[in-house]
Amino acid sequence: MTSTVHRTCPLCEAVCGLTLTLDATGHVTGVRGDKDDPFSKGFICPKGASLGRLDEDPDRLSAPLIREGDRWREASWEEAFAAVRAGLERVADRREVAVYLGNPSAHTMAGALYATPLIKSLGTRNVFSASTADQMPKHVAAGLMFGHPMTIPVPDLDRTGYLLMLGANPLESNGSLCTAPDFPGRLKALRRRGGRLVVVDPRRTRTAALADEHVFVRPGTDAYLLFGIVHTLFAEDLVSLRHEVNGLAEVREAAKHFPPDAVARRTGVPAEVVTRLARELAAAPRAAVYARIGTCTAEFGTLAQWLVDVLNVLTGNLDRPGGVMFPKAATESPGRRRPYQVGRWRSRVRGLPEANGELPVATLADEIETPGEGQVRFLLTIAGNPVLSAPNGARLDRAFERLDFMVSVDPYLNETTRHANVILPPPRILQAGHYDFALTGFAVRNYARYSPPLLPLDGRPSEAEILARLAGIASGLEGDLDAYVIDETLRKAAETPGSGVEGRDVAELRALLDGDTGAERRLDMMLRLGPYGEWSGKGDLSLRTLRDNPHGLDLGPLQPRLEEVLRTASGLVELAPPRLVEDVERLRARLADEPAEIVLIGRRHLRSNNSWMHNVEPLVGGSNTCTLQIHPEDVARLGLAGEAVVRSAKGAVTVALEPTDTIMPGVVSLPHGWGHAGSAQRVAAGHAGVSANALTDETAIDAPSGNAVFNGVPVTISPTGVITAH
Repeated sequence: MTSTVHRTCPLCEAVCGLTLTLDATGHVTGVRGDKDDPFSKGFICPKGASLGRLDEDPDRLSAPLIREGDRWREASWEEAFAAVRAGLERVADRREVAVYLGNPSAHTMAGALYATPLIKSLGTRNVFSASTADQMPKHVAAGLMFGHPMTIPVPDLDRTGYLLMLGANPLESNGSLCTAPDFPGRLKALRRRGGRLVVVDPRRTRTAALADEHVFVRPGTDAYLLFGIVHTLFAEDLVSLRHEVNGLAEVREAAKHFPPDAVARRTGVPAEVVTRLARELAAAPRAAVYARIGTCTAEFGTLAQWLVDVLNVLTGNLDRPGGVMFPKAATESPGRRRPYQVGRWRSRVRGLPEANGELPVATLADEIETPGEGQVRFLLTIAGNPVLSAPNGARLDRAFERLDFMVSVDPYLNETTRHANVILPPPRILQAGHYDFALTGFAVRNYARYSPPLLPLDGRPSEAEILARLAGIASGLEGDLDAYVIDETLRKAAETPGSGVEGRDVAELRALLDGDTGAERRLDMMLRLGPYGEWSGKGDLSLRTLRDNPHGLDLGPLQPRLEEVLRTASGLVELAPPRLVEDVERLRARLADEPAEIVLIGRRHLRSNNSWMHNVEPLVGGSNTCTLQIHPEDVARLGLAGEAVVRSAKGAVTVALEPTDTIMPGVVSLPHGWGHAGSAQRVAAGHAGVSANALTDETAIDAPSGNAVFNGVPVTISPTGVITAH
């Protein structure tokens, strides 16, 4: 007997609806796109199609592991939690504790709801995450411009007529900080309705090949190109403001130093192209500028992200249909208007500033290796593999050996968790409920969908229960965390003038909540209090509503709402935040730099998102391989064949070559997340590849955000067997 069930795919940012077929044992026999999902409308990618294989991966851990010397043994949950308690009790100072949150934690309800209480319980400021290896520049730029780091405008893909895209490849990534299922279809629809798509990238990616125009740009120089466009808008009187802003004169003054002919020499983009892009943006009735990871993971990542939205403001496309707009997520809560700050504290060793409550992952090894007061001795990792994903991963690999105690909440024994003393594996994907708290806040259409657990837990704790139990161990108060959070949230809502529950009794409200678990009751509370909720006075949304609509709910197109979302002290868009204007001097100082002979950039694959996806047979092989893309001219010039040695200031790897004219001469590309030699994950070990982060430099960061620099890394390439000095 088979059953058909529906679920949101949790494997990337596209939040596609899936229809799964399960047999009587709970085995997934088929996966297809959910054609009745109002947002994804049946779209599916290879990752989603492999959800069943990933869920049933035989290498996923089913019980806790405790390491004794070089050996692992399975343990009961109570024994494992007791070991964690004993390890934490050895910490004399909570400044010696650090937490690392991996990318997958943003794709689970547990990560969204329990990570913050757990961090507070641990009492540490040593918080690190994949965000400073990916997207922190966008959060910092948005926070400084709009007052909140999550107030990120997204391109209104379904209504725009002109899209300028930099450093993004959504035909393979499915989009990022822009939640748009079937991103490829939306871009094709843009072109069908007569719109124009221009992609700026050092590679002619699949997305660039689809575009009306592809512009090659030297890696790491996007901020110069964007400033050249801003310069042209001012010089040719093409600025068209629709909102009152602070800082227009400061931006005009800063842009004077970046005329198109000057930025052309730095970027490799001809001056006439820079000028034409400015004119096209200004002339388009509806236009949007969008940039992602290729521009974030660069030396001037925050300046690039700032200039993206400076352009959206200067062309009159901020907060307008067809431009860039602010989604309204179903669980959104009103925030206080207060200045956004970066650098409220700094890292112990290098003095790097905090952003969004996090320190740069680029300095995690420093905090572990450097003796002194506050040296990190206890590490908790949640759904992360920084040995492969953080800069100079080889150094982190060595640093983890020096820890006194390490705990990992992770389904795998991998390159990072092999250093742990205790591994606490969350249950299978289909045993967990799913709601996309963060990603719906970046959606190109307002939408909500809940996926209840499809399979029983069979006596093991949920991921939410694991994190809540860890919070209890850390705080010494092993009570009902969910009840505490619910009561505190309801109390604050009832005390807030003008809220939909002002003056109501907390116990009465709590009794109305629906859900089989604490996580579900918290979700129900957030939905009811949210902008479409039955307690907001503006709708009837609740957990029950979503349960009754298993394909999801369309909550309508994005609407102008700038005044509603602004959280700056002035109540205006801060077009020239002082912290970023100051960093322009650093950009100016590098304007005349000569480019390195060869630089390294990253690469995304359609069938891969994180290192843990390399353990699923259908997702490896084919185009999803660890090769070095290199232009044929560089192959001939350097006398290469077959494979080559790539060296940087930090390390060297030997990797197979993939000559292609889709990449600029002087640029090579290596995908991230590989390097599984000797892994306990059997499929991954059979397709080991090499780690790009054996080459990246943990001392190279984007100054305002602390984000690691992965694009534009200087390297040398030589034939195998040839020794060269770096």
